[in-house]
Amino acid sequence: MMKRPAGVQAGKVYLVGAGPGDPGMMTLRGAECLREADVVLYDYLVNSEILEHAPCHAELICLGRHGQGRIWSQEEIHAHLIAVARCGQTVVRLKGGDPAVFSRVAEEMEALADARIPFEVVPGVTAALAASSFAGIPVTHRELASAVALVTGHEEVGKETAGIDYPALAQFPGTIVMYMGVTTAPSWTSELMAAGKSPDTPVAVVRRCSWPDQTIVRCRLGDLVDRLNVPKKSRPPIIVIIGPVANLPSALSWFEGRPLFGTRILVTRPYERSDPLRQSLASLGAEVFVQPAIRVTPPDDWHTVDKVIGRLNEFDWLVFSSSNGVRFFLRRLFDLGRDLRSLGSTRLASIGPATAAELERYHLRCDLLPDEYRAESLAEALAEEARGKRFLLLRANRGREVLAERLCDAAGDVTQVIVYNSDDTEQPNDQIAALLASGEMDWVTVTSSAIARNLVSMFGDTLRNTRIGSISPVTSSTLRELQLEPAAEAREYTTAGLAAAIVSASD
Repeated sequence: MMKRPAGVQAGKVYLVGAGPGDPGMMTLRGAECLREADVVLYDYLVNSEILEHAPCHAELICLGRHGQGRIWSQEEIHAHLIAVARCGQTVVRLKGGDPAVFSRVAEEMEALADARIPFEVVPGVTAALAASSFAGIPVTHRELASAVALVTGHEEVGKETAGIDYPALAQFPGTIVMYMGVTTAPSWTSELMAAGKSPDTPVAVVRRCSWPDQTIVRCRLGDLVDRLNVPKKSRPPIIVIIGPVANLPSALSWFEGRPLFGTRILVTRPYERSDPLRQSLASLGAEVFVQPAIRVTPPDDWHTVDKVIGRLNEFDWLVFSSSNGVRFFLRRLFDLGRDLRSLGSTRLASIGPATAAELERYHLRCDLLPDEYRAESLAEALAEEARGKRFLLLRANRGREVLAERLCDAAGDVTQVIVYNSDDTEQPNDQIAALLASGEMDWVTVTSSAIARNLVSMFGDTLRNTRIGSISPVTSSTLRELQLEPAAEAREYTTAGLAAAIVSASD
C-alpha cells in the first residue's frame, strides 16, 4: 500500500449514492463531491452521464461488470480507497442507489475508520423509493400498505445464520421490496409461499427504474420465476415489489406515458451537458444518444478578434448568429481584462431565441430578434436601417454568406470576424454506427446544413434506416440535396420547435 509523502495531509473519501439511474436523481451534495474528485471508483450500474460532474483531470475507474472482465473484490476496493487518500487525493466511491442500502458501505466505512482516513457518506435515492415515483407503484398506500420491508435476495455466502425470517416476512403487513433477487428467485419465492404467502400475491418486477428503457412486468408471486426467465432471462438492475400496491392501475406510471418513451434519438450538435435539445428530448421520455457531427473550438488565432474588441465603439451593431458566437466572443472579451462596458451603446442583434437567451446569461438583452429565426429574416430586419451603419458579424469559420451579402446590398458597412471554428467530426462512435446500421435508432436530429453534410460523410446510407428531424427549411433543403427526406421539420426554428415536431410525427 502506498505511503503518504512526508508533509502531505491525507485526502478524503466520499461514499456517494448515484441514485437509481436518471442523472437528475443525483443529489446536489453528490454532484459537489464529484466536482472535487481526483479519483472516482464507480459501479457499472451508475449512469455514465453522472460522471460528467467530475473534473477533466479526475481518474475514472469502473470496478467491473458481470460477464465483462474482472470484478474488483471488496478488499481491493478498500485498499485502493485508502492508498489514494493517503497520497492526499480526494476520492469518490460512487454507488448506484443509496450507499447505505445493500451496498456494503458499512465495510468501507469500517476500513476507512481503521485506517484513520476522513470520509463522508452522501445519501442517494434507493430503488424502492425510485419505483414509487418512476414506476407509479407507491410502496406505501393509505389503504393498502402502512409499512415497507427492504429485503436482499442475495445474502452473503457462508453466513452462519439466515438473515431473513421467512415466516415473519410472509406475515408482514405491508409491501416487500426484494433487491438483487433474480438468480435466487426460485429459493426465496418458495420460502415465502411455504411460510404462508399466497401464490396469488400481486408482484411487480421493475427493471432499470428511471432509465429511458425502464420496464415493468406485473404478475403473481407463484408465476414470478417463469416471468423472470421467459422469453429470456432478465438482467439487473431489477427490484421486485410484492404486495397489494403492485396491483394498482398501470395508468399511474406517468414515466412510461411520456410521448417519446421508448424512442431512441441521436443528437448531433456539438456536445454540451446542458444542451437544451438533449434535455428537452430526455424530459419527453426519449433515450438520447449524442454524436457531435461538428466540433466547436476557438479560432486558430485570436489576433483579429482582439483588434476588433479594441475598437468596438466604432460599430453600431453587433450581430450574433449563434449561441456559440456569444460564448466565444464574450469569454475572449473578459480574458482581455475588459467587461460589458466595452459594448457601450452598441446595439445587439440575435438570430433566434437560443442566441438571445445566451446573451441574457451575460446580462445582455438583444435589441432585435427577427420573426423567423434564420439569416434571411435577420438580414431583412436589419436592412431597414442598414444604410450608413456599421455592422460587426461574429461568426464561425464557415457558414452561409446571406447575412453579410444582404446588409452590404442595403448599403451597410459590414465587418466579419471568426470567433470560433466549426469543424467536421471524422470518426463516429462505434455503438451509434451499429445502432444506425441495424435500424435501432429511431430518429436523428439535424440542426444545420454543416451537420447534415457531415452526417452523410460519417454514416452514409445507414441514415436511411432512421427518421430525420430537421430544424428549419434551409436545413431540410440541404438534406434533400443529399437525398434524405426529413420526417419532421420544426415550425419554429429552435430546438424546442424541433422536439415538438418529432413528438407530432411520432404520434
